[in-house]
Amino acid sequence: MDIILVRLFFMVLLAVVCFFLRPFGLLNWQAGVAGVVAAGAVIGFELRVRNLSLKRLIGAVVGSILGILGAALFCMVLRNALPADATTAVLQIFVLLLMTYVGLLVGASKGDLLNPLALGTVFSSDRPTNRTAKVLDTSVIIDGRIADIAEAGFIDGMMVVPEFVLRELQTVADSTDGSKRQRGRRGLDMLQRMQSNTNIQVQIVADDFPAIREVDLKLLELAKKWEAKVVTNDFNLNKVAHLHHVEVLNINDLANALKPVVLPGEKMNVLILKEGKEFDQGVGYLDDGTMVVVDRARKMIGRAVEISVTSVLQTASGKMIFGKVDENGKGEVSRPGPVEMTH
Repeated sequence: MDIILVRLFFMVLLAVVCFFLRPFGLLNWQAGVAGVVAAGAVIGFELRVRNLSLKRLIGAVVGSILGILGAALFCMVLRNALPADATTAVLQIFVLLLMTYVGLLVGASKGDLLNPLALGTVFSSDRPTNRTAKVLDTSVIIDGRIADIAEAGFIDGMMVVPEFVLRELQTVADSTDGSKRQRGRRGLDMLQRMQSNTNIQVQIVADDFPAIREVDLKLLELAKKWEAKVVTNDFNLNKVAHLHHVEVLNINDLANALKPVVLPGEKMNVLILKEGKEFDQGVGYLDDGTMVVVDRARKMIGRAVEISVTSVLQTASGKMIFGKVDENGKGEVSRPGPVEMTH
Protein backbone atom coordinates (compact mmCIF):
# COMPACT_ATOMS: atom_id res chain seq x y z
CA MET A 1 0.00 0.00 0.00
CA ASP A 2 2.83 2.41 0.84
CA ILE A 3 4.46 1.95 -2.55
CA ILE A 4 1.15 2.74 -4.29
CA LEU A 5 0.91 6.00 -2.36
CA VAL A 6 4.48 6.88 -3.35
CA ARG A 7 3.64 6.27 -7.02
CA LEU A 8 0.51 8.42 -6.81
CA PHE A 9 2.47 11.21 -5.09
CA PHE A 10 5.12 11.06 -7.83
CA MET A 11 2.47 11.25 -10.56
CA VAL A 12 0.67 14.22 -8.94
CA LEU A 13 3.94 16.04 -8.25
CA LEU A 14 5.16 15.71 -11.84
CA ALA A 15 1.76 16.80 -13.17
CA VAL A 16 1.77 19.91 -10.94
CA VAL A 17 5.33 20.83 -11.93
CA CYS A 18 4.52 20.52 -15.64
CA PHE A 19 1.25 22.45 -15.16
CA PHE A 20 3.01 25.51 -13.75
CA LEU A 21 6.25 25.40 -15.76
CA ARG A 22 4.55 24.63 -19.12
CA PRO A 23 7.45 22.84 -20.93
CA PHE A 24 7.66 23.07 -24.75
CA GLY A 25 5.27 26.02 -24.69
CA LEU A 26 2.22 23.83 -23.96
CA LEU A 27 -0.95 25.13 -22.39
CA ASN A 28 -1.33 24.52 -18.65
CA TRP A 29 -3.78 21.64 -18.94
CA GLN A 30 -1.79 20.09 -21.81
CA ALA A 31 1.41 20.26 -19.75
CA GLY A 32 -0.38 18.67 -16.77
CA VAL A 33 -1.63 15.77 -18.92
CA ALA A 34 1.85 15.35 -20.38
CA GLY A 35 3.24 15.16 -16.83
CA VAL A 36 0.74 12.42 -15.91
CA VAL A 37 1.61 10.45 -19.06
CA ALA A 38 5.34 10.81 -18.39
CA ALA A 39 4.88 9.68 -14.77
CA GLY A 40 2.86 6.68 -15.95
CA ALA A 41 5.64 5.73 -18.38
CA VAL A 42 8.22 5.97 -15.57
CA ILE A 43 6.08 3.81 -13.26
CA GLY A 44 5.59 1.24 -16.02
CA PHE A 45 9.35 1.13 -16.56
CA GLU A 46 9.86 0.71 -12.79
CA LEU A 47 7.43 -2.25 -12.70
CA ARG A 48 9.36 -3.94 -15.50
CA VAL A 49 12.68 -3.35 -13.78
CA ARG A 50 11.37 -4.87 -10.52
CA ASN A 51 10.94 -8.23 -12.30
CA LEU A 52 14.56 -8.30 -13.46
CA SER A 53 17.09 -10.40 -11.59
CA LEU A 54 20.02 -8.58 -10.02
CA LYS A 55 22.33 -9.96 -12.70
CA ARG A 56 20.18 -8.59 -15.53
CA LEU A 57 19.76 -5.26 -13.77
CA ILE A 58 23.51 -4.79 -13.35
CA GLY A 59 24.02 -5.91 -16.95
CA ALA A 60 21.49 -3.29 -18.14
CA VAL A 61 23.15 -0.52 -16.10
CA VAL A 62 26.64 -1.42 -17.35
CA GLY A 63 25.38 -1.64 -20.94
CA SER A 64 23.67 1.75 -20.69
CA ILE A 65 26.79 3.42 -19.28
CA LEU A 66 28.96 1.94 -22.03
CA GLY A 67 26.41 3.05 -24.63
CA ILE A 68 26.38 6.62 -23.31
CA LEU A 69 30.19 6.75 -23.30
CA GLY A 70 30.30 5.46 -26.86
CA ALA A 71 27.66 8.01 -27.93
CA ALA A 72 29.63 10.84 -26.29
CA LEU A 73 32.76 9.92 -28.26
CA PHE A 74 30.79 9.65 -31.50
CA CYS A 75 29.09 13.03 -30.89
CA MET A 76 32.51 14.65 -30.43
CA VAL A 77 33.43 13.47 -33.90
CA LEU A 78 30.14 14.80 -35.33
CA ARG A 79 30.61 18.15 -33.60
CA ASN A 80 34.05 18.62 -35.17
CA ALA A 81 33.17 17.22 -38.58
CA LEU A 82 29.83 18.95 -39.23
CA PRO A 83 28.69 22.57 -38.88
CA ALA A 84 26.66 23.41 -35.79
CA ASP A 85 23.09 23.40 -37.04
CA ALA A 86 19.77 21.66 -36.37
CA THR A 87 20.76 18.56 -38.39
CA THR A 88 23.90 18.01 -36.32
CA ALA A 89 21.92 18.39 -33.07
CA VAL A 90 19.33 15.83 -34.25
CA LEU A 91 22.10 13.40 -35.25
CA GLN A 92 23.77 13.76 -31.84
CA ILE A 93 20.47 13.12 -29.98
CA PHE A 94 19.74 10.14 -32.25
CA VAL A 95 23.18 8.61 -31.65
CA LEU A 96 22.82 9.11 -27.88
CA LEU A 97 19.42 7.43 -27.77
CA LEU A 98 20.49 4.63 -30.10
CA MET A 99 23.66 3.74 -28.19
CA THR A 100 21.89 3.94 -24.81
CA TYR A 101 19.00 1.78 -26.08
CA VAL A 102 21.27 -0.87 -27.60
CA GLY A 103 23.52 -0.91 -24.52
CA LEU A 104 20.49 -1.30 -22.23
CA LEU A 105 18.98 -4.23 -24.14
CA VAL A 106 22.26 -6.05 -24.83
CA GLY A 107 23.43 -5.61 -21.24
CA ALA A 108 20.14 -6.93 -19.84
CA SER A 109 20.10 -9.93 -22.19
CA LYS A 110 23.70 -10.87 -21.37
CA GLY A 111 23.45 -10.14 -17.64
CA ASP A 112 22.97 -13.83 -16.74
CA LEU A 113 26.45 -14.52 -18.13
CA LEU A 114 28.02 -12.54 -15.31
CA ASN A 115 30.02 -14.68 -12.92
CA PRO A 116 28.70 -14.28 -9.35
CA LEU A 117 31.89 -15.67 -7.85
CA ALA A 118 33.96 -13.05 -9.63
CA LEU A 119 31.70 -10.25 -8.42
CA GLY A 120 31.77 -11.27 -4.78
CA THR A 121 28.80 -11.82 -2.52
CA VAL A 122 26.57 -9.19 -4.09
CA PHE A 123 24.52 -11.98 -5.70
CA SER A 124 24.19 -14.03 -2.54
CA SER A 125 20.57 -12.99 -2.02
CA ASP A 126 19.59 -13.08 -5.70
CA ARG A 127 19.07 -16.82 -5.97
CA PRO A 128 20.74 -19.96 -4.65
CA THR A 129 23.65 -21.48 -6.49
CA ASN A 130 22.45 -23.32 -9.55
CA ARG A 131 24.10 -26.61 -8.76
CA THR A 132 22.41 -27.00 -5.38
CA ALA A 133 18.93 -25.54 -6.00
CA LYS A 134 16.09 -28.07 -5.88
CA VAL A 135 12.64 -27.26 -7.27
CA LEU A 136 9.93 -29.22 -5.41
CA ASP A 137 6.78 -30.35 -7.18
CA THR A 138 3.36 -30.87 -5.58
CA SER A 139 3.51 -34.67 -5.42
CA VAL A 140 6.83 -34.83 -3.57
CA ILE A 141 5.65 -32.26 -1.00
CA ILE A 142 2.47 -34.24 -0.31
CA ASP A 143 4.49 -37.49 -0.16
CA GLY A 144 6.42 -36.06 2.80
CA ARG A 145 9.56 -38.18 2.53
CA ILE A 146 11.50 -35.17 1.23
CA ALA A 147 11.29 -33.66 4.73
CA ASP A 148 12.86 -36.78 6.30
CA ILE A 149 15.58 -36.92 3.64
CA ALA A 150 16.43 -33.23 4.08
CA GLU A 151 16.45 -33.50 7.88
CA ALA A 152 18.80 -36.47 7.63
CA GLY A 153 21.21 -34.33 5.58
CA PHE A 154 21.07 -36.44 2.42
CA ILE A 155 19.92 -33.53 0.26
CA ASP A 156 21.56 -30.11 0.31
CA GLY A 157 21.00 -26.68 -1.15
CA MET A 158 17.94 -24.46 -1.32
CA MET A 159 14.49 -26.05 -1.54
CA VAL A 160 12.64 -23.88 -4.05
CA VAL A 161 8.83 -23.88 -3.89
CA PRO A 162 7.06 -21.82 -6.59
CA GLU A 163 3.91 -19.95 -5.64
CA PHE A 164 1.93 -21.78 -8.35
CA VAL A 165 2.74 -25.05 -6.53
CA LEU A 166 1.50 -23.49 -3.28
CA ARG A 167 -1.73 -22.50 -5.03
CA GLU A 168 -2.18 -26.06 -6.28
CA LEU A 169 -1.55 -27.38 -2.75
CA GLN A 170 -4.12 -24.97 -1.35
CA THR A 171 -6.64 -26.04 -3.98
CA VAL A 172 -6.15 -29.69 -3.01
CA ALA A 173 -6.37 -28.81 0.71
CA ASP A 174 -9.69 -26.98 0.10
CA SER A 175 -11.15 -29.83 -1.96
CA THR A 176 -14.58 -31.21 -1.04
CA ASP A 177 -13.15 -34.71 -1.39
CA GLY A 178 -11.97 -35.88 2.04
CA SER A 179 -9.01 -37.85 0.73
CA LYS A 180 -7.71 -34.98 -1.42
CA ARG A 181 -8.24 -32.51 1.39
CA GLN A 182 -6.18 -34.65 3.75
CA ARG A 183 -3.36 -34.99 1.20
CA GLY A 184 -3.27 -31.23 0.57
CA ARG A 185 -3.12 -30.43 4.28
CA ARG A 186 -0.38 -32.99 4.72
CA GLY A 187 1.65 -31.21 2.02
CA LEU A 188 1.22 -27.83 3.73
CA ASP A 189 2.25 -29.41 7.05
CA MET A 190 5.39 -30.85 5.43
CA LEU A 191 6.36 -27.41 4.08
CA GLN A 192 5.82 -25.82 7.47
CA ARG A 193 7.90 -28.56 9.07
CA MET A 194 10.81 -27.94 6.69
CA GLN A 195 10.60 -24.16 7.13
CA SER A 196 10.77 -24.53 10.92
CA ASN A 197 13.99 -26.54 10.64
CA THR A 198 16.95 -24.15 10.70
CA ASN A 199 19.12 -26.69 8.87
CA ILE A 200 16.84 -26.70 5.81
CA GLN A 201 16.66 -23.72 3.44
CA VAL A 202 13.20 -23.25 1.92
CA GLN A 203 12.49 -20.34 -0.43
CA ILE A 204 9.09 -19.43 -1.84
CA VAL A 205 9.52 -17.78 -5.25
CA ALA A 206 7.03 -15.74 -7.26
CA ASP A 207 8.40 -16.76 -10.66
CA ASP A 208 5.52 -17.70 -12.93
CA PHE A 209 4.92 -18.37 -16.61
CA PRO A 210 1.41 -17.08 -17.48
CA ALA A 211 1.64 -18.37 -21.05
CA ILE A 212 1.92 -21.97 -19.74
CA ARG A 213 -1.15 -23.53 -18.12
CA GLU A 214 0.18 -26.92 -16.95
CA VAL A 215 1.92 -26.87 -13.56
CA ASP A 216 4.41 -29.57 -14.59
CA LEU A 217 5.58 -27.57 -17.61
CA LYS A 218 5.88 -24.45 -15.43
CA LEU A 219 8.11 -26.43 -13.08
CA LEU A 220 10.36 -27.45 -15.94
CA GLU A 221 10.61 -23.87 -17.22
CA LEU A 222 11.49 -22.67 -13.72
CA ALA A 223 14.15 -25.37 -13.43
CA LYS A 224 15.63 -24.27 -16.77
CA LYS A 225 15.59 -20.61 -15.69
CA TRP A 226 17.32 -21.40 -12.40
CA GLU A 227 19.45 -24.19 -13.90
CA ALA A 228 18.18 -26.28 -10.97
CA LYS A 229 17.05 -29.87 -10.43
CA VAL A 230 13.45 -30.99 -10.05
CA VAL A 231 12.58 -33.20 -7.06
CA THR A 232 9.53 -35.39 -7.69
CA ASN A 233 8.02 -38.84 -7.37
CA ASP A 234 5.74 -38.39 -10.39
CA PHE A 235 6.60 -40.99 -13.04
CA ASN A 236 5.24 -38.94 -15.97
CA LEU A 237 6.97 -35.71 -14.87
CA ASN A 238 10.19 -37.69 -14.59
CA LYS A 239 9.90 -38.78 -18.23
CA VAL A 240 8.92 -35.34 -19.54
CA ALA A 241 11.79 -33.72 -17.63
CA HIS A 242 14.30 -36.01 -19.32
CA LEU A 243 12.84 -35.04 -22.71
CA HIS A 244 13.40 -31.37 -21.79
CA HIS A 245 16.95 -32.16 -20.59
CA VAL A 246 16.14 -31.16 -17.00
CA GLU A 247 17.85 -33.06 -14.20
CA VAL A 248 15.46 -34.94 -11.91
CA LEU A 249 15.80 -36.39 -8.42
CA ASN A 250 13.11 -39.06 -8.07
CA ILE A 251 12.28 -40.02 -4.48
CA ASN A 252 10.97 -43.42 -5.61
CA ASP A 253 14.28 -44.19 -7.31
CA LEU A 254 16.07 -43.31 -4.08
CA ALA A 255 13.75 -45.55 -2.05
CA ASN A 256 14.33 -48.46 -4.43
CA ALA A 257 18.09 -47.94 -4.29
CA LEU A 258 18.03 -48.10 -0.48
CA LYS A 259 16.15 -51.40 -0.32
CA PRO A 260 18.35 -54.29 0.83
CA VAL A 261 19.73 -56.58 -1.85
CA VAL A 262 18.11 -60.01 -1.72
CA LEU A 263 19.63 -62.97 -3.58
CA PRO A 264 17.98 -66.28 -4.50
CA GLY A 265 18.56 -68.90 -1.85
CA GLU A 266 18.61 -66.46 1.09
CA LYS A 267 16.37 -67.05 4.11
CA MET A 268 14.04 -64.43 5.56
CA ASN A 269 11.08 -64.19 7.91
CA VAL A 270 7.83 -62.73 6.60
CA LEU A 271 4.29 -62.42 7.97
CA ILE A 272 1.71 -63.80 5.53
CA LEU A 273 -1.12 -61.26 5.35
CA LYS A 274 -3.38 -62.30 2.48
CA GLU A 275 -3.91 -64.70 -0.42
CA GLY A 276 -1.97 -64.36 -3.63
CA LYS A 277 -3.35 -64.25 -7.18
CA GLU A 278 -2.11 -67.72 -8.08
CA PHE A 279 -3.13 -71.04 -6.50
CA ASP A 280 -1.87 -71.69 -2.96
CA GLN A 281 0.07 -68.39 -2.79
CA GLY A 282 0.39 -66.10 0.22
CA VAL A 283 1.48 -62.47 0.22
CA GLY A 284 3.44 -60.57 2.84
CA TYR A 285 5.41 -57.32 3.03
CA LEU A 286 8.80 -56.32 4.36
CA ASP A 287 9.23 -53.29 6.60
CA ASP A 288 10.10 -51.09 3.59
CA GLY A 289 6.90 -52.10 1.77
CA THR A 290 8.45 -54.65 -0.61
CA MET A 291 5.89 -57.27 -1.62
CA VAL A 292 6.83 -60.90 -0.94
CA VAL A 293 4.89 -63.62 -2.80
CA VAL A 294 5.25 -67.04 -1.13
CA ASP A 295 4.29 -70.37 -2.72
CA ARG A 296 2.39 -72.94 -0.64
CA ALA A 297 1.55 -70.29 1.99
CA ARG A 298 -2.17 -69.79 1.47
CA LYS A 299 -3.01 -71.75 4.62
CA MET A 300 -0.48 -69.79 6.68
CA ILE A 301 -2.24 -66.40 6.59
CA GLY A 302 -1.61 -64.60 9.87
CA ARG A 303 1.58 -66.54 10.63
CA ALA A 304 5.22 -65.54 10.43
CA VAL A 305 7.17 -68.08 8.40
CA GLU A 306 10.74 -68.51 7.29
CA ILE A 307 11.01 -68.66 3.53
CA SER A 308 13.68 -69.32 0.97
CA VAL A 309 13.96 -66.67 -1.77
CA THR A 310 13.55 -68.15 -5.24
CA SER A 311 13.70 -65.00 -7.41
CA VAL A 312 13.56 -61.21 -7.35
CA LEU A 313 11.64 -59.14 -9.90
CA GLN A 314 12.36 -55.44 -10.40
CA THR A 315 9.35 -53.55 -11.80
CA ALA A 316 8.69 -49.89 -12.59
CA SER A 317 6.70 -49.56 -9.35
CA GLY A 318 9.27 -51.32 -7.17
CA LYS A 319 10.76 -54.68 -6.26
CA MET A 320 8.90 -57.98 -5.79
CA ILE A 321 10.37 -61.00 -4.00
CA PHE A 322 9.23 -64.57 -4.66
CA GLY A 323 9.90 -67.36 -2.19
CA LYS A 324 8.64 -70.68 -0.88
CA VAL A 325 8.31 -72.56 2.39
CA ASP A 326 9.35 -76.14 2.99
CA GLU A 327 6.82 -78.75 1.93
CA ASN A 328 6.91 -80.36 5.35
CA GLY A 329 6.13 -77.07 7.10
CA LYS A 330 9.53 -76.71 8.77
CA GLY A 331 9.68 -73.14 7.59
CA GLU A 332 7.12 -71.99 10.15
CA VAL A 333 8.26 -69.62 12.83
CA SER A 334 4.96 -69.47 14.74
CA ARG A 335 2.55 -72.39 15.11
CA PRO A 336 -1.12 -72.16 14.11
CA GLY A 337 -3.22 -70.31 16.63
CA PRO A 338 -5.46 -67.30 16.99
CA VAL A 339 -4.10 -64.09 15.48
CA GLU A 340 -4.30 -60.96 17.62
CA MET A 341 -5.30 -57.87 15.69
CA THR A 342 -4.24 -54.49 17.07
CA HIS A 343 -6.11 -51.30 16.37
